[in-house]
Amino acid sequence: MIYKFRAILDAEEDVFRDIAIREEDTLEDLHNAIVNAFGFDGMEVASFYTCDDTWNQEDEIPMFDTGDTPGEQKTMSDYQLNHILDADQTKIIYVYDFINMWTFLVELAAIEESEAGETYPALLFSHGELPANAPDKEFEAENDDFYSEFEDDLDDDDLDGFGDDSFEDYGFEENWN
Repeated sequence: MIYKFRAILDAEEDVFRDIAIREEDTLEDLHNAIVNAFGFDGMEVASFYTCDDTWNQEDEIPMFDTGDTPGEQKTMSDYQLNHILDADQTKIIYVYDFINMWTFLVELAAIEESEAGETYPALLFSHGELPANAPDKEFEAENDDFYSEFEDDLDDDDLDGFGDDSFEDYGFEENWN
C-alpha cells in the first residue's frame, strides 16, 4: 500500500507538498522525502513528534540516538510508517533544523494501492514557495508552566547589595586575579 501525505509548513501563507511513499518505508525515508520536496540541503538535525488530533505535541522520534545508553532510544529509522500511522492515527509533526525550527504538520491523507511503474517516494503536488526564513514561533505555556512559583516572592529589597561592589561580606577581593 501507498501512504499519501500532505506536509504543511506551519506558517500564515499556504506552503505544502503532497508526498506518496510506501507504507513499509520508515520515518527516516519520510524525513528524506520532506527534505527533498521542500528543497532543504538535508544537513540539519530533525525530529518527528507524535501528536493528538488537535496537533498537541507528544513524544519525540529523533534522527539520531541521543540517549545515555547507545541503542536505548529508538530513532526515525526504527519506525515503519504503518507501525506508527494508520487510518486512525493520521497526524505527526516534523521539525527540521532546531536553530530555525522549520515546523511541518504532516497528515496521512490517503492509503491507496501502488501504481504500476511508479517509483516511491514521489512528490505528487507542490503549492507555495518556501520563505527565505522559517516562520517565527510563539511558544505558550500551559497552566503557567513558564512562571516560577517564587516569582512573586521577590522584591527590590531582596537584591540589596548586588549592584554596588559590596562583596566584602562574602570574602571576595575586588581584583582577585
